[in-house]
Amino acid sequence: MAQSTSLIAGVADRYAGSLFDLARDTNSIPAVEADLGRFEALLAESDDLTRLVKSPVFSAEEQEKAIGAVLSRAGITGLVANFLQVVAQNRRLFAAPGMIKAFRRIAAEHRGETTAEVTTAHPLTAEQESELKATLKSIANKDVAINVTVDPTLLGGLVVKMGSRQIDTSLKTKLASLKLALKEVG
Repeated sequence: MAQSTSLIAGVADRYAGSLFDLARDTNSIPAVEADLGRFEALLAESDDLTRLVKSPVFSAEEQEKAIGAVLSRAGITGLVANFLQVVAQNRRLFAAPGMIKAFRRIAAEHRGETTAEVTTAHPLTAEQESELKATLKSIANKDVAINVTVDPTLLGGLVVKMGSRQIDTSLKTKLASLKLALKEVG
């Protein structure tokens, strides 16, 4: 399974790199990031779209036609629409979420930023988000772009992944540690 995951990551990185080169050449990196974010939101909202993207049952033609209709309805045009159509034609739509993540990472590196993946139990307020960015900036010594995911199973706190570092202050982890400590005592 690890080899399969690395193959998907390799495909995602190559496609994201190509998309980034096109976006840089057309001075449209922010617009491409915004459109990719909108497509990612569509994926998160729709189980049917996620099934279309991940399922090998659909042919390239079916995926391309369906993706075209979804993008048109969502108002996603231009470079991102063409890119996702090519991805569908090449039967690589299953790697689209990884491509989006890789594109964000490449764009952040281009801007001199680093990216942090933040998972929280509850949505962050704008004030909390800016405070977290400032704290991470002081640790990384450069600007930090954060991608926030909400996972209610954490109960409280947050998990921050930045590069090879991970900081886990979630209540879920603390309770698991306490449970383990209690088992060792008793």
